[in-house]
Amino acid sequence: MRYRSDSDVEIELSWFALTDAGRRRDTNQDSYVATPPIFAVADGMGGHSAGEIASAAVVRRLADLGGSTSVSEQDIDEMLGDAVDDIELDAGETELGAGTTVTGVCISQEDEPTWKVFNIGDSRVYQYFKGALSQITVDHSVVQHLIDTGAITEEEAEVHPHANVITRAVGFNEAPIPDYTSLALIPGQRLLICSDGLTKELTDIGIQHFLATQPTAEEAARTLVRQAVDNAGRDNVTVIVIDVHAVGDDRTEEITM
Repeated sequence: MRYRSDSDVEIELSWFALTDAGRRRDTNQDSYVATPPIFAVADGMGGHSAGEIASAAVVRRLADLGGSTSVSEQDIDEMLGDAVDDIELDAGETELGAGTTVTGVCISQEDEPTWKVFNIGDSRVYQYFKGALSQITVDHSVVQHLIDTGAITEEEAEVHPHANVITRAVGFNEAPIPDYTSLALIPGQRLLICSDGLTKELTDIGIQHFLATQPTAEEAARTLVRQAVDNAGRDNVTVIVIDVHAVGDDRTEEITM
């Protein structure tokens, strides 16, 4: 595909998305969209089916951006704002309210090939490149705030009683406020977008290993989900893996190493 409608630079991607309810949940409150130029995962929360309704509303709105020649931060903001209205209408009155995380990437409008990364909540975007794994997003959660202020260590965060409490979401009748980050779009890059059902079960070392050893986006996604479910599967698990094969004349034959 063309990087932008006004650019001669073409990019070549492959991707695969997969979701699983896990071993302990009766329903799957995760949703995803993987329709270029937008890729995103949403992890719903709330009583009964409220979380499922909230996450579905967000990805349905973001999916409207699929097929666009370009997507701006304003476009994403508007879609998330519309999703809040949808959630309020579709979920109705619930005891716990209805909301969802959302995180993902879109192909940017910047001059150089770039991903625009966006995030609300504790679902994550990772980059695997040249043997190294980097977490691109920062969780909006109580434990992340405690880590940032030095109150607890990362090891203590893994067993903290408030590990599942997030500080920012889409829904609950509040304006959504995503964080945005620009990330270079380069050949040989592998991106992982995931709900916390994956990161509850796999460490960063485990995630890096499976991203490094699987030759295709589909095999990487399937392996990550299977490993998370086999470990304990305490939550719904959703992943999108994106491989960048070529940007203009620059090409890579190998994603993993």
